[in-house]
Parts: sequence; C-alpha cells; structure tokens
Amino acid sequence: MLKVVLDTNILVSSLLTSGPPASIVDLVAEKKIIPFYSRFILMEYHYVLSRKKFGFNLLLVNRLIDNIVNFGIAVEDKFSINKNKINEDDLIFYNAALEANAYLITGNIRHFPKESFILTPEQFLVIFWYDNQV
Repeated sequence: MLKVVLDTNILVSSLLTSGPPASIVDLVAEKKIIPFYSRFILMEYHYVLSRKKFGFNLLLVNRLIDNIVNFGIAVEDKFSINKNKINEDDLIFYNAALEANAYLITGNIRHFPKESFILTPEQFLVIFWYDNQV
C-alpha cells in the first residue's frame, strides 16, 4: 500500500470541491493508502480547518482528521536543518514524508524542492492507478 503525507491544502481542497484532493481523502477513508502524520501536522490540520473563513462543519473536520489518525501511522516530529529553505509551516510535512519514506502530496508544489516524492494530487493519482493495475 502506498504511504502518503497530506499537506493541509489537500484537506482544505477536499472539503471545498470534488476534485483529485477529495479522491485522495476518499482513498484514506477506504483504507487504500496509508496516511502518515505527526503531532505538529495534526495541530496544523486543526488550526487551519477550524478557521472561520472556511466555515467548515467541525464534525466533518473532526471526522476527516480522525480518519487520518485511525487509518494512519504517527511519526516523530523531526527537527532538521532547513537546507532547502522550506517555509517552516511546510517543513513539518517534508520532514514527516522523509521519516516515513512516503509521498508528500501538496497543491503547493512550488513551496518545496523538486524531489521525486513530492507530488501534486493529480501526479499521485496516476501513480496510485498504475500501482493498482499491476
């Protein structure tokens, strides 16, 4: 099964539209991919998804985060030297993906260095589809 770390923007997009980010969140709920998270990532999810500007239903937000926790695997928060000058808010996702040897899925790919494990939702879905056809 493919391992992933989901940037917060994937969760936001999944609650706003029915596009590729929503498909990825569905794969988590269907236990077809394994999400990895850290304590700081969960804090970021709660903080962003609870913003009044989004107006998300908090029960839905909690269910989404609970699925990640219940179907996922926790990793330690790692504090590494930020040699790639990644924004501090994004570094937690980058470090978790490195720790888990997982794909980092983000809608803001330009915020990260060009690495083969950092993918847009569309890129990840192509890999998922291929992996499940073999």
